[in-house]
Amino acid sequence: MTAPAQPSTILASTTSPATHAPLLGCIADDFTGATDLANTLVRNGMRTVQTIGVPAAGSADAATQADAIVVALKSRTIPAAEAVAQSLAAFAWLRAQGCRQFVFKYCSTFDSTDAGNIGPVAEALLDALDSDFTIACPAFPENGRTIFRGHLFVADTLLNESGMEHHPLTPMTDANLVRVLQRQSQGKAGLLRYDAVARGPEATRARIDALRGEGVRLAVADAISDADLFVLGEACANLPLITGGSGIALGLPENFRRAGLLPQRTDAAAVPAVDGHGVVLAGSASRATNGQVAHWIAQKRPALRIDPLRLARGEPVVEQALAFAADHAEPVLIYATATPDEVKRVQAELGVSRAGHLVEEALAGIAAGLKARGTRRFVVAGGETSGAVVQSLDVQALRIGTQIAPGVPATVTLDAAPLALALKSGNFGGENFFDEALRQLGGTQ
Repeated sequence: MTAPAQPSTILASTTSPATHAPLLGCIADDFTGATDLANTLVRNGMRTVQTIGVPAAGSADAATQADAIVVALKSRTIPAAEAVAQSLAAFAWLRAQGCRQFVFKYCSTFDSTDAGNIGPVAEALLDALDSDFTIACPAFPENGRTIFRGHLFVADTLLNESGMEHHPLTPMTDANLVRVLQRQSQGKAGLLRYDAVARGPEATRARIDALRGEGVRLAVADAISDADLFVLGEACANLPLITGGSGIALGLPENFRRAGLLPQRTDAAAVPAVDGHGVVLAGSASRATNGQVAHWIAQKRPALRIDPLRLARGEPVVEQALAFAADHAEPVLIYATATPDEVKRVQAELGVSRAGHLVEEALAGIAAGLKARGTRRFVVAGGETSGAVVQSLDVQALRIGTQIAPGVPATVTLDAAPLALALKSGNFGGENFFDEALRQLGGTQ
């Protein structure tokens, strides 16, 4: 067993833990990804708060009593220059709160295009930190995402054969992440291979030094198990910036504990219970969400589908959905989930951007209307949908609670009259996820 890494400049203790300055500052490129990352940190003993967008300058309320802060952006599919600008603004705010190390979090399926946004944002953050190297590791073995020889697998299937090749906004047609990252980056992309990671933190650090010597700036890191992610976390304790999926954060809390900055906590997931009516809003077209919608309907639970073509014709879909919810005492499902063929048909008629915008806008309007009528618990499926919904609910920050399913925690707003939310990435959760989420949101303490 290799000796633990000694505290670096990043982890050197300059203030007492009693000051409650946050240790880890995270930037997520979508809202469900942010809660996924926050969930990982909470499960590993860090009290975590998630902000919705970048807080106003001078605002530090979200940092109070937090060991880690995750800034949730909606930057995954916007133009790369805009994603860079938003990410740098989030970084500046996090650094002002006193964060010592930074994480850029993106999807475990590396959702991006040849234009970005993973490479451009990572390189901009490296420049802001005056740093020359970081890793890229979206692996999340608990949810079936592993990386071997630079290739990303979803369960036993290569990324480009997993269904992600049909994603309406970021179709992933290449499983070789080194190639994908190189196409969207200015600097050299490389591979931190499994044979180094398998030998432990010291061998991994040595390989990182060698990659730096070869001029590599962004290295895709192999990982096929949680043990590999803990090795990477320890090996990267000295890096100012780490990029990847939520799994890459598994080993980071222990680095702070070794440095005497983070106490052992038993209350990291404590959040208040929230009573009130619940609703499920589903905008994802993923396989998992399609299965969850089908399971709900098969149980003969109340469900209403949102049709983008009706929205485009200006029909009162939002009003009808609100009336539908009011007619049922039990939670309802309101969904725009569709099969890949149905999605393509709608996109062909309306265009990709307009089709997605119409659905997000409608579900956001429904959420706002339901909140005004007393709904307090919201289960939301889909990253883009979650972003639109939390903005419509005027959510500023979330306290992160217990895990509902891998990658999905219960969350509670920091408002005086709190809301409980479960924000789910499209492909996460089992078929009974909606019911389980509603149950846990009713009393997560």
